[in-house]
Amino acid sequence: MDQPLEGIADARPETAGIATRARSPARQDRRLRTKPDPWRDCATARLGLATSALREKYPRLIVCDLSGYGSTGPYRDKKAYDLLIQNETGLVSITGTPETPCKVGISIADIAAGMYAYSGVLTALLVRAQTGEGAALEVSLFEALGEWMGYAAYYASYGGVPLPRTGASHAAIAPYGPCTSADHQTVFLAIQNEREWKRFCEIVLRRPALAADARFDSNAKRVEHRGQLDAILNSVFAQLPGAEMIARLEAGQIACARQNSVQEFVDHPQLLARDRWRTVDSPAGPLRALIPPVAMTGVEPNMQAVPGLGQHTDAILKELGFSAHELAEWHRARII
Repeated sequence: MDQPLEGIADARPETAGIATRARSPARQDRRLRTKPDPWRDCATARLGLATSALREKYPRLIVCDLSGYGSTGPYRDKKAYDLLIQNETGLVSITGTPETPCKVGISIADIAAGMYAYSGVLTALLVRAQTGEGAALEVSLFEALGEWMGYAAYYASYGGVPLPRTGASHAAIAPYGPCTSADHQTVFLAIQNEREWKRFCEIVLRRPALAADARFDSNAKRVEHRGQLDAILNSVFAQLPGAEMIARLEAGQIACARQNSVQEFVDHPQLLARDRWRTVDSPAGPLRALIPPVAMTGVEPNMQAVPGLGQHTDAILKELGFSAHELAEWHRARII
């Protein structure tokens, strides 16, 4: 294995079972760049695996550094976890009700950074295929989520006021949010233009005159008079079962959705109809798992078993060029 660092700099801890207990300085120059500590400074640099040194020795290497705030600036060494990044980027300030700011229900900053790292590495692979040169990439949780905050940032910077917290309703479009049926189902609907607003009043509310009401004849006015509009909608929908609400919305070609629980999502008929589930083995027994969202014609996703802790440690380290003797020594020393 003359060039063990030729490939992507990623040991894929999510798809391979590898376990280490300590850091060994032995033959660090032959080790693949593993996942750094994204929540403080770069752990790999402290191990002597700095990006510049690795790329000097292995010019085709693609290195991706993932951190909380980036490698420079006053926040360089600040610890960063998902919820903290949600706060620093202003996301929490625009999420929730007028009375209570809320976090997003999933680790959105972690996911954003991971997706940008993924797309960055793919881009670097394309560049390397054309130039033969690797690349050094840097992604921070703060800047990744900051990119997703673009709309809110421009709204506040150039509109003069921040996006208001409006619960589950859209802050700048009305009506666009939840309504409750007579049988206590929550249905979300979205009006995107005046043509839809007219159809909504005629077919769904069955109050055609409302479309020309001076309080509601533009989106800006509907947002301004949101409270009055919501009262009218609630008075109509409180008389309708959820199924009839949806039937009217679909008859009027108005976008709508049920507010599902997570279990209702798992049991969603669309996932079943599109054959999105596979069964994979795991140390805890068989598990249902969703296949990746990108469907490629003629390609079946490779859904392998979830590995046990340390299951692939020796195989990965051998692939990286370490000898059986070294691995035996590390096992003896309980490094791995």
